[in-house]
Amino acid sequence: MSTAEGPASGLPVRMPRPRQPGRHRRPELLTTPDGAPALVLAVPGTPSSATRSLAEEVISIARSEVSGLDPRIGYVDGDGEDYPTLEAVLTQATAERADDSPAAIVVPLLAGPEASVMRRIRKAVMDSRSAAEVTDVLGPHPLLAEALHVRLSEAGLARADRARLFTVATAADGIILATVGGEEAVQAAGVTGLLLAARLAMPVLAAALDIDGSIAQAADQLRSSGSLTLALAPYLIGPEIAPELLHDACKEADCAGADALGPYSAVGKLVVAKYTGALGMAQQSSQSAAAH
Repeated sequence: MSTAEGPASGLPVRMPRPRQPGRHRRPELLTTPDGAPALVLAVPGTPSSATRSLAEEVISIARSEVSGLDPRIGYVDGDGEDYPTLEAVLTQATAERADDSPAAIVVPLLAGPEASVMRRIRKAVMDSRSAAEVTDVLGPHPLLAEALHVRLSEAGLARADRARLFTVATAADGIILATVGGEEAVQAAGVTGLLLAARLAMPVLAAALDIDGSIAQAADQLRSSGSLTLALAPYLIGPEIAPELLHDACKEADCAGADALGPYSAVGKLVVAKYTGALGMAQQSSQSAAAH
């Protein structure tokens, strides 16, 4: 939201504020312009109190990164007031607009491409008759490799430091990066997998939970290349699948597993990055149309 010290429109800008001395000072917050579209977090999977808590934590991180943000949560499989559908949230956002400018920017809460979910998100936008834009999924990205590393270290399956200065007795020497969305998702996860492999100095193979035999095949390939102790790292935020599927995948690969990414700080930061990137393009498009 703009103030007397900042412009009333245009791209998000950094507002002047007292700067703390030293190299560890906190970066200045971005602020949204007046009339900026809402950030609508599109949450996949079966709604639950745990899913809602996760989404709210991600929104809280986003708020801490951008001042004046109007964040909302829409569920792809929503039902009722507690879990409003994405279509209903977009319809409400559009009704609150005084003009035809974009009412919302929809950010899918997905680490990788899941075609069926993305189709449903775009259908919800069309059915709501809203002027909303849908961003890409959050990955691949180095921040997600960092988050995967943290989740593995929390489970005792990887060293927490990149310099490998101390030993974890249960640390794995091969990682299965589990995703959903078929071959397209496996290829996309492989990019983040390369970044994770560089951090851990060990092989990482992506596999799909929704392709029969994919997890077992990745486990066999890692073991045949010399890895003795495997670990499964979910390349998932969390709501995309039922938790028992991860348990079954660990049994299939005969290995331990880390938690899903969840509301890790990197997830919230990537949501903000997708929103501000789309907001910048929307503003440029609007200004170009006005000029013509």
